[in-house]
Amino acid sequence: MPLRPTDTLAVPRGRRLTLQADDIRYLFAYDRWATRRVLALLDSLDPAVWSRADEVGERGLGSILVHHLGASQRWRIGLQSQGVEEGPEPELEPLPTIDELGERWQAEWGALDAWLPTLTDGHVAYVHEGVPIWVMLAHVVNHGTQHRGEAAALLTAEGRSPGEIDLIFFAEELAEAGKPGT
Repeated sequence: MPLRPTDTLAVPRGRRLTLQADDIRYLFAYDRWATRRVLALLDSLDPAVWSRADEVGERGLGSILVHHLGASQRWRIGLQSQGVEEGPEPELEPLPTIDELGERWQAEWGALDAWLPTLTDGHVAYVHEGVPIWVMLAHVVNHGTQHRGEAAALLTAEGRSPGEIDLIFFAEELAEAGKPGT
């Protein structure tokens, strides 16, 4: 029988399922690794493929990847500013070039590199409007997984598969490099 949203997992009575700050940093490292694998396939991509719309819903490859960036920026800025700032909406701007998108991701990763080390276990455990911050942060990574999957399918159709971009392949790559769980 499938789990329902009201079902609980096997968590000992009196304890709550939670992620720690290091777990969140690990998930964001995976997110960057997988996103870089997708972005690396965009060099010399036909501009018509980049700008095509209505491939997945209303979006095409370029707008999917711009949305992934924009959502990531908005979540980081919203959480970092404790809801004071909302962050950019690049989806409402003209589609950037592939190089511009890469530059924007580099800037976002720089901002994450400055912010993620400041997260504490207490911060990620904090519950805002009934939802722990760690769940919101895990959502950001999960959201990116959805859109990378859409982009990967479109790129694969163009003969440019990113290969295996699942979390387990990131973990295995770290293990092979002698850095498991880092």
